[in-house]
Amino acid sequence: MARSREYRSKARIYADILRCIVKHGGRVGPTRILYCANLSYDRLMRHLTRLMELGLVEEAKDGDRTLYGITNRGVEFLKEFAKVERFAKAFGITI
Repeated sequence: MARSREYRSKARIYADILRCIVKHGGRVGPTRILYCANLSYDRLMRHLTRLMELGLVEEAKDGDRTLYGITNRGVEFLKEFAKVERFAKAFGITI
């Protein structure tokens, strides 16, 4: 019997990435996000690029390290996403 597999929506992946950044102090390297958000490196970089385009994440250099931080707009996204999650959960819907 084939097992059904639930995939995360892009919004859920974006929220997972942003929550990871917040959880680890607001500024974190890609490897930490990769493990925390359970993404391959290529997928992570595509999502980070999109999050930067949307103004939810900013890139910063710390010597030779690249770090990613959440912006105020990213914090607002997480707040609104949490509201949507609660609403959906009340109706038995998974986002």
